[in-house]
Amino acid sequence: MNEYDVLVVGGGAAGLSAALVLTRARRRVAVVDAGEPRNAPAAHMQGFLGSDGLPPSELLAAGRTEVAGYGGELVAGTATGIVPAGRRFDVMLADGTVLGARHVLVTTGLRDEIPDLPGVRERWGRDLLHCPYCHGHEVRDQPLGVLGGSAADIAYAQLVRQWTPDVVLFSNGVTLTADQREQLVARAVGIVDGPVARLVVEDDRLTGVELATGQVVPRGAVFVRPDFVPHDALLTDLGCAVHENGWVAVDATGRTSIPGVWAAGNAVNPRAQVITAAGEGSAAAIAINNDLVEDDVRAAVDRFRLGC
Repeated sequence: MNEYDVLVVGGGAAGLSAALVLTRARRRVAVVDAGEPRNAPAAHMQGFLGSDGLPPSELLAAGRTEVAGYGGELVAGTATGIVPAGRRFDVMLADGTVLGARHVLVTTGLRDEIPDLPGVRERWGRDLLHCPYCHGHEVRDQPLGVLGGSAADIAYAQLVRQWTPDVVLFSNGVTLTADQREQLVARAVGIVDGPVARLVVEDDRLTGVELATGQVVPRGAVFVRPDFVPHDALLTDLGCAVHENGWVAVDATGRTSIPGVWAAGNAVNPRAQVITAAGEGSAAAIAINNDLVEDDVRAAVDRFRLGC
């Protein structure tokens, strides 16, 4: 069985950033990754200082090369469980492999649950978008749409209005209050009340939104607020405490309620963009190394007292 100081589960920005810090601190580190990044559909990554416009796959490839260059091990696979084993942990992989580590950092991200409408999944990350801070500049001044009529979706439409004067909120049959309508009209945000049937795609490009009536409202891109579902089964199965909203609780450094188990990025923070996740991974790595140093000191003192 392979033994490590730290086992990182998840090879996205948070996990690789943590692994880079830890390998440079001369820790033995392995990164287990299933190879299914959330941002795989996106052609470019925006808003990451120094890497704006870089394809996400290139950022991850560079990160893997850097981690390996400092001696970190990259393990292709899916972690299925974390089992405490005294003062360390065994991490079980789907292929039966067992990896041991003093500390574990979980950076497994989340999945986006999006509306079940024809065309939505096919256009996801292309011209059906979820984050105006990530994609708004690229579709600025175009006719844009926002799907959904909840209060959060209405606020989202007001946010998207920052990037274009032509925004339409498709309430998809949800009834808006008089105050909500007034706020939208005051900023010239259009309102379409009928149920949405599908996204219209022509020549591999989104061109509009079709209503149940058959009416098509031309749009160049559409935003939607997905429901964020964390990949946190490794943490919850282990018994990590969760907030009232169901997300695993961590402190500012990513420490969970289970000593020796940490988490960072979208697995515990739905709002973390790539640059945020990388920062959280770095912060967790520093805290983990400090924790390991404290363990090393205690072990050294014990040996010293025994005359070893």
